Amino acid sequence: MTFGGWEKFNTAAFWMLKLAYINLLWILFTIAGLVIFGLFPATVAMFTIVRKWMRKESNFKIFPVFWTVFRTDFIKANGLGLLFIIVGYILYYDFTFLQVNDGKLAYLLPVFIFILASYAVTLLFFFPVFVHFDLKFFQYIKQSFLVAITSPIETILSAVSIVLIYFAITLLPGVIPLFSGSILAIAITWTSFRAFRKIERRKGLA
Repeated sequence: MTFGGWEKFNTAAFWMLKLAYINLLWILFTIAGLVIFGLFPATVAMFTIVRKWMRKESNFKIFPVFWTVFRTDFIKANGLGLLFIIVGYILYYDFTFLQVNDGKLAYLLPVFIFILASYAVTLLFFFPVFVHFDLKFFQYIKQSFLVAITSPIETILSAVSIVLIYFAITLLPGVIPLFSGSILAIAITWTSFRAFRKIERRKGLA
């Protein structure tokens, strides 16, 4: 292997270790929060780290930043997370109700699909919006939805990324503790940055 090839290999290995590290932190902090209280703040912390990398910030230590974000945003992230969980449960209940009454309430199916799709795309952009903007509580929900509906290409790219990563995990389940969350955060953050730049350009032209 040439010197240049060896340097590229070292760089790739270094980034793989960093991705595995934040993925393990994400899992450990989620478990430390008893999953239901740890998932949202741990995910916010992971997306914060990824955002810094995307912005070419490298002069920081991962664990202190992860811990600080997890601790300071714990209540706000869980408050919004609880809102998503409640709405998700209501949608699940509505889905089972429509299944039981199949045929009788078919006219409600398009409405349900629209609400479900709106919920999914809002959740898709929630974490990038949360770590990128400083907004009031409910504005994070509104902004996530607006980013999704005004950036259809980026929304599709994010959805495709989730599907591809899901299939990769089913084929290689051993990568779950190493790369599942971090790779997904990279993909969604990248597409979100594209959406944010488009929105900023539109505002500049307005």
